[in-house]
Amino acid sequence: METLQWKKILIPYEQAVKELEVKFQSIAHEYHTLNQYSPIELVTGRVKTISSILEKARKKNIPLSCIQDKIEDIAGIRIICQFVEDIDKVVALIRERDKKDLWIVEEKDYITHTKASGYRSYHIIIQYPVHTALGEKKVLAEIQIRTLAMNFWATIEHSLRYKYKQNMPMEINGRLLKAAEAAFKLDQEMSAIRSEILEAQELFQVRSNIVADIMKNIENLHVTGNLSEAEDIQRQFLKLWKEGDLQKLKNFNQQLDMIVQIYDVQSLS
Repeated sequence: METLQWKKILIPYEQAVKELEVKFQSIAHEYHTLNQYSPIELVTGRVKTISSILEKARKKNIPLSCIQDKIEDIAGIRIICQFVEDIDKVVALIRERDKKDLWIVEEKDYITHTKASGYRSYHIIIQYPVHTALGEKKVLAEIQIRTLAMNFWATIEHSLRYKYKQNMPMEINGRLLKAAEAAFKLDQEMSAIRSEILEAQELFQVRSNIVADIMKNIENLHVTGNLSEAEDIQRQFLKLWKEGDLQKLKNFNQQLDMIVQIYDVQSLS
């Protein structure tokens, strides 16, 4: 195939990746905006390079004329979660969209059914419609859902397999299997203390939000010309912030809200 034809073929895949990234990032953003825990920690995407597509077609004996129908991961989205429990929630979110803005073709559970290599992840193959300058086209895309630990291991394993092709040294292969087991145990340990981790993250977020509100109110007082009062309030805030007492910060923020109302200053959006 000529380069120009490849560019034409890959355009809808590039668009699909961009749109899917935005969709899942928006879900995570919505959770955060509502001060709720998001099962989505990170979203990344990529389109396979031409060389990777050709290599996969060669391995699977797929004619070049059939690559768009037979290669499921030319477009790939990776959703990273903090905990194994989050994976089920993300899968449920995707299933809710089935036959709406995407169509689920197949699901592959490599968490319950771990690969012999130690690879663990949950894959969902979808058909996704994109609207390009050349018209509508439905493309296949693969969504991988995994934890941070699973992703770390898979990234290293992929790099080593790319380096050694089919000739991975037995010693390295053995170490990879041990590392996969360690990643599995790490996920188990994180799940065991999940409630404590989430509580700590929630406290951090609450504290961050309160501090942000206080600083906005102080800034508003500066804008309205109440410089001396704003500076005095900032000194009080810094003292409380150093103490680290969350309840005192909450009370201080409530008092500051009342002061702002007196000056008829609205919080910045």
